[in-house]
Amino acid sequence: MNFEQPRWTRSLATPVVLAWATLGPVGTNFPAPGTWGSVAGLVYFLLGFRYMGVTENLVVSAVGAYVAIAFCGEAEIRLGKRDPSEVILDEVVAMPLCFLGWQWLVGPVPAWAVLLAGFALFRLYDIWKPWVIDSLQSLPGGWGVVLDDTAAALATCATLHLAHAIWVLA
Repeated sequence: MNFEQPRWTRSLATPVVLAWATLGPVGTNFPAPGTWGSVAGLVYFLLGFRYMGVTENLVVSAVGAYVAIAFCGEAEIRLGKRDPSEVILDEVVAMPLCFLGWQWLVGPVPAWAVLLAGFALFRLYDIWKPWVIDSLQSLPGGWGVVLDDTAAALATCATLHLAHAIWVLA
């Protein structure tokens, strides 16, 4: 597979690239920017994805991931850093994947509890980077920045569904 960095962001001004990649001041002015990016991702999920089906979520998330790959990879180049902590667009676009199958997760478990568990698990997997998640980070450019968060979100989703199945069967 070709992991070439998308080129369409190269012609954009540096302040535009960095504003998108860092969500403006969120990634640069707050402590623990990845956590704040994940909070922004929760808001993104609640405003845009909560009523989507699995297929719709996957399609919109794929488009969001492509945009994030372009902006995050270009931000790496402009900042001269590998996966800079202030670049948080990757957390934002990955978060909705944590809640694939949202309609099945909520019900016997209150929505706030699913959101809290999803947030905590995503942060755990994003920081700890178990299994293949760590190796994805070594992919070039924005691919490594975004795909490790995508994998952390999918691991979160699998964990939430497993916990839900255990909860329902117990």
